[in-house]
Amino acid sequence: MNRNTRQLYELGQRLWLDNISRELLDSGRLAHYIAELSITGLTSNPTIFGQAIAGSDLYDGSIRELAAQGLSEEAIFFELALQDLRRAAALFRPAFEASDGVDGWVSLEVSPLLADNPQKTLQAVAHVHARAALPNLFVKIPGTPKGLSAIEQSIFDGIPVNVTLLFSREHYQAAAQAYMRGIERRLAAGLDPRVESVASLFVSRWDVQVKQEISPAFRNRLGIVMAMRTYQAYRELLASPRWRELAAAGARPQRLLWASTGSKDPDAPDTLYVRALEAVNTIDTVPEKTLLAFADHGKVGWVLPSDGGYADALLEEFRREGVDDEALAADLQRDGVELFATAWNALLSRIREKSAQATLAL
Repeated sequence: MNRNTRQLYELGQRLWLDNISRELLDSGRLAHYIAELSITGLTSNPTIFGQAIAGSDLYDGSIRELAAQGLSEEAIFFELALQDLRRAAALFRPAFEASDGVDGWVSLEVSPLLADNPQKTLQAVAHVHARAALPNLFVKIPGTPKGLSAIEQSIFDGIPVNVTLLFSREHYQAAAQAYMRGIERRLAAGLDPRVESVASLFVSRWDVQVKQEISPAFRNRLGIVMAMRTYQAYRELLASPRWRELAAAGARPQRLLWASTGSKDPDAPDTLYVRALEAVNTIDTVPEKTLLAFADHGKVGWVLPSDGGYADALLEEFRREGVDDEALAADLQRDGVELFATAWNALLSRIREKSAQATLAL
């Protein structure tokens, strides 16, 4: 077993893989990462699935079969995704059972085109959850202002949720409040308060966004600053009387997950964000390239301080550089939804093309 990744596990941080493809499953690489690199979960998004389907002929047979049944492009996608995720979930099932449901999760996103429609999002979440019938599947819901009611209601309905596209401490706090409201409503209704959830904070996109606007000395630091502030809020929430009361009733914490942790700057260390975001009781979902880099030469050292450390002081320096972090967080979240929507449309278009090719071949 790899020493570097195992040290993160022993620290109390879990590594998840931010990737899924049929080739990853067929080749045995995912099973290898679980056995040797301490991977305990997996995340996906429309971009990842789009790349997997467009870049491989491994899906073509399934697309032909599903298209012949008259399924829409969106229905075909969800069938393809669930075929892959069921296999991945089975590989993670031992970790899921050994940890009593803490580890061993996979994630699937509902259509990002529904991000501004909470009611349709709720319907899609319920449909995916029921169709998958997997105990270790998170359904991903964007943590936008309009998505918060869908998050709360889904938790009340007992559906495990991965809140995605969070970019700031305030975004995280709003998502955590929605989660706790859902749990409190379950308790008031006499229901089991144990519904798992994670809150996914995107990190590296901050640094990509401001790279051209700040001095070179400040590059590749803003995302880490925002993560530090969010980790402080996370630890404060878990110590709050409100959460302690819920925990005493049997609720599980909504764990904080670091997303977008692959370095986007070729001049920066390839393990930059993994090393900077080592933190107890968190998850880091990493691209395959980043995972292999950390396994090869990563080190466990400085651990994020629970009190936020010097994050506020650093943020003030960025503000003096002209960064409006509040406005930028809103922009990043809105852009994130749009990017996923673009990837979603491209994904459906590729399925449509492959379906048409299959029809012509008959």
